[in-house]
Amino acid sequence: MAASPVIVFIGGILSTQLTPDNSLATLPVTIMILGVASAAIPAAMLAKKLGRKQATFIGFSIGLVGNVTAMLATQIASFSLFCLAAFLLGACTAFIQQLRFAAIESTEKESQIPNVLSLLMLSGIFSAFLGPEIAVAAKDWIDSPYGYTGSFTLIAVLNVIAMIILSRFKNPNIANATQMEGGRPLLTIVKQPIFIIALTSAAIGFALMSYLMTATPLSMHQLHGHSLHDTKWVIQTHIAAMFLPSLITGWLINKIGLKHIFFLGTLLYAIVAVVAFSGEQVIHYWWALLLLGVGWNFLFLTGTTLLPKSYSANERHKVQALNDFVIFSCQGLASLMAGWVLFQSNWTGVVSSSLPFIAILFITSIWFYRRK
Repeated sequence: MAASPVIVFIGGILSTQLTPDNSLATLPVTIMILGVASAAIPAAMLAKKLGRKQATFIGFSIGLVGNVTAMLATQIASFSLFCLAAFLLGACTAFIQQLRFAAIESTEKESQIPNVLSLLMLSGIFSAFLGPEIAVAAKDWIDSPYGYTGSFTLIAVLNVIAMIILSRFKNPNIANATQMEGGRPLLTIVKQPIFIIALTSAAIGFALMSYLMTATPLSMHQLHGHSLHDTKWVIQTHIAAMFLPSLITGWLINKIGLKHIFFLGTLLYAIVAVVAFSGEQVIHYWWALLLLGVGWNFLFLTGTTLLPKSYSANERHKVQALNDFVIFSCQGLASLMAGWVLFQSNWTGVVSSSLPFIAILFITSIWFYRRK
């Protein structure tokens, strides 16, 4: 998981050195997310066919190839090769994302789902700090035109360690885990209000988070001259804020309900816009990205917890595949637009263009709240 924060942190900055076209600065981040989206369905199908452990091992193998490709790309200063590396690292992430469904399927009671998901997401705190620290600390370990070969070398080593650890685990004994055929038509499932609410919460929540997060390093470091250290601090805080609330989010869901968590996440996104509009100093970015991370945590956990309510056991793999494909496709499109909007309309334009989607979240939240 450390590779994703590294791409987010240095992807835009490194790209401005690898290509003269600033509008392409966020392309590696976008391609990484498109890698997640394109691998979402194959990852789900392989998990169904081979089991979660074997599928995850394939994902880690793809990640290892991605890290080696990134090492080569930074050595020869190749933007196209760096984009390929980002795609492979994204594909690896799609397989890792499937583990949250394994966690859901291993629970005995529905009330356990929020707590299990929260515990799983806490692992993201480690990657939040490890990724950017690796990017900076190992940047010049190996000589390269613009640095960072050492960063991806160290991540490749961590990838191998993860594969060794994974080899010692066994697939959980999940009932009906191999069932895929049968059940209702997919169109019937996606027409359900509960599915629409779950997907809206996760997809728009993820897309807006990615949109603002992708634009932040470029806006801070390239446009407004803030130091790489301050930029790293903001991104680390943001990613930690995405996962640290998981310590209490599961408890909150069981205490006050998903409807209120959905609304709180949406409200936090609205506050993010207010803070972002108020200035472009480091403290403004820090608070905006902190609140953005917490809001994402609430919205993503809401969507993930709601999703199993929309399908039966023999429908889950196809619904999970569609869910992840839509979520990460939206995220990829958002990150692609982030760089273009930023260089066309500055940071204010990025924040302004997020407002209609925050409004959609509010409308969906009200709809959810009124449902019995």
